[in-house]
Amino acid sequence: MLGNWLKTSILMAAILALFGAIGGMVGGASGMLVALLFGGAMNIFAYWFSDRMVLKMYNAREVDEASAPQFYNMVRELAQRAGLPMPKVYLIDEAQPNAFATGRNPENAAVAATTGILQLLSAREIRGVMAHELAHVRHRDILISTISATMAGAISALANFAVFFGGRDAEGRPANPLAGIAVALLAPLAASLIQMAISRAREFEADRGGAEISGDPHALADALAKIEAYARGIPLATAEAHPETAQMMIMNPLAGGGLDSLFSTHPKTAERVARLRAMARARG
Repeated sequence: MLGNWLKTSILMAAILALFGAIGGMVGGASGMLVALLFGGAMNIFAYWFSDRMVLKMYNAREVDEASAPQFYNMVRELAQRAGLPMPKVYLIDEAQPNAFATGRNPENAAVAATTGILQLLSAREIRGVMAHELAHVRHRDILISTISATMAGAISALANFAVFFGGRDAEGRPANPLAGIAVALLAPLAASLIQMAISRAREFEADRGGAEISGDPHALADALAKIEAYARGIPLATAEAHPETAQMMIMNPLAGGGLDSLFSTHPKTAERVARLRAMARARG
């Protein structure tokens, strides 16, 4: 728990520093001050409201025991096995099979799955996926992943602002316009690198924790292999429009290759599956 709070603090401090650097490029000392104030306000907003913003972005609808009894009861059973409070449960009307968890702590957590994943996977495989998401909740990964998604989008917007308004030196004189373009390119890249550093080890740990919660490592391994086979051919428009949210998903939802693959926040599926199979063998 302490480790994730430290990671969250470092992430928020790094993002605040990026805001300050971009503000200084755009408007000198006064621009840096404004950007730092804006960054501080964004940090506060991200802590309290980023989960709701992401759920709204994906048009997620909350379900309960009456509207989605099998899915809801599955999540409840897994939450009890994990020793967690019952999270809010959401469905996203999208064909791509995927899922994520969000919230600032286990007491204010939510899990969401696409309708596509419910149609694609067996009940046993869905159970493995939701156990993975609850492992993120138990490990308190959800705060840092949701904040990083929200703040990376804000940094991209601020960097684009730098392109239109150009840079200023310490005395307020126009700076090299190429600097503004460099900021617009490098700031989102820096945010992506922060996310990447956080996410890859986190996914392996959530796979391990999810297998322990469900008691069935093969179920999650089978689910990951099946999602990998189908997700690439089915676009997820919201993720493509907001790629900063991709790191929250159980599987990378982005269709692109090249740089998208280079800066992917997810480990290779084959390696995840191999680790889960090895875990199953070790359990006998």
